[in-house]
Amino acid sequence: MKKILSAVLVLTLALSLCAFAMAEGAMSYADFAAAELDSEVTIEAYVQAHQSWWDDKVTIYAADEDGAYFLYEVPCSQEDAEKLVPGTKFVATGFKSEWSGEVEIVDVSSFEIVEGDTYIAEAVDVTDLLGTDALAEKINQLVAFKGMTVEDYGNGAAFAYKNEEEKTDDLYFKVSKDGQTYEFTVEFYLCGQDTDVYKAVEALNIGDVVDLEGFLYWYNGANPHITAVTPAE
Repeated sequence: MKKILSAVLVLTLALSLCAFAMAEGAMSYADFAAAELDSEVTIEAYVQAHQSWWDDKVTIYAADEDGAYFLYEVPCSQEDAEKLVPGTKFVATGFKSEWSGEVEIVDVSSFEIVEGDTYIAEAVDVTDLLGTDALAEKINQLVAFKGMTVEDYGNGAAFAYKNEEEKTDDLYFKVSKDGQTYEFTVEFYLCGQDTDVYKAVEALNIGDVVDLEGFLYWYNGANPHITAVTPAE
């Protein structure tokens, strides 16, 4: 019995050391947030969603319990891209960068899927942070906006296509809260024309009041990539 227990302890220790080695050098989210732009970073995080795979690359929305990340064009085979279901853990090394306000990880040189625990973040309600500097602290997280009123996009409709002819690109729409109007996006390579959210935006009417969820992408200001639209509760 003692031999069995000893073997179990040795195996457990070996697995623990293996897991530690896999994450060696990984930063906490606080360390990542404090890192200088253009510096090399290594993170351990969990896939929340990803854009369409193409040309041996995939763009990933990721998170851990403390924050979130946007990994741009990670080198990846199509076979491995299919493994990146929400909750999948990974370790990645690349460079922290900023583009039009969006903080992202680019030039990823190492990306490894880690077997074991999973994590899927819950949407954080940031409605009260709209129009404040504090909203930027939630960058790339899955967030929620409650009780938003759909506005005229400026074309007499509740939304606009980026590609009006073929309708194979992003959708744009405007919503307001407390007298302030904001522009949101349905990113086509994340949520294409066959998804529920794309169809829901196409069905919006000016004056509708809706609840929204999406990833807090940044483009010269908050430009969430919306993943869900439902009538306001």
